[in-house]
Amino acid sequence: MKHLIPQFDLMRRRYPDEATSSLVLPCLHAIQRDRGFVADSDIAELTDYLGVPRIQIEEVLAHYTQFRRAPIGRWHLQTCRNLSCSMRGAEGLLGHLSEKLGIAPGQTTPDGRFTLSTVECLGSCGTAPVVMVNDTYHESMSPMRLDALIGELK
Repeated sequence: MKHLIPQFDLMRRRYPDEATSSLVLPCLHAIQRDRGFVADSDIAELTDYLGVPRIQIEEVLAHYTQFRRAPIGRWHLQTCRNLSCSMRGAEGLLGHLSEKLGIAPGQTTPDGRFTLSTVECLGSCGTAPVVMVNDTYHESMSPMRLDALIGELK
């Protein structure tokens, strides 16, 4: 994380001195973009850098589901489980994905290619069910479309 300090310093200049805790979120985003997840050592270093209690950083990490605490596969498949998606078949797609990949939500395939996760809402209710692969939305998914998509992922 030390190599990100110059970037953090630039962000810090945009905030008043008494608003240092407001930097927790953008710093965590930068760490995750750099490493792919936020490690325990990152939390300790960020606590020291910002001078905020560790619990403040832990609470942010626990609240926002986009932050990861461990490495994930090359392809991160996230399925929406809210009511709108469920009514349009998301639970069936999740089962299909689990069976096809041989993993349950929260797991990564042994080859490290795929990680399967569920999220409460991806904000695409009108085109449910939706699956997000890394940062790309795939809407109105069906098992057949999902199979084709997974076949394209190298």
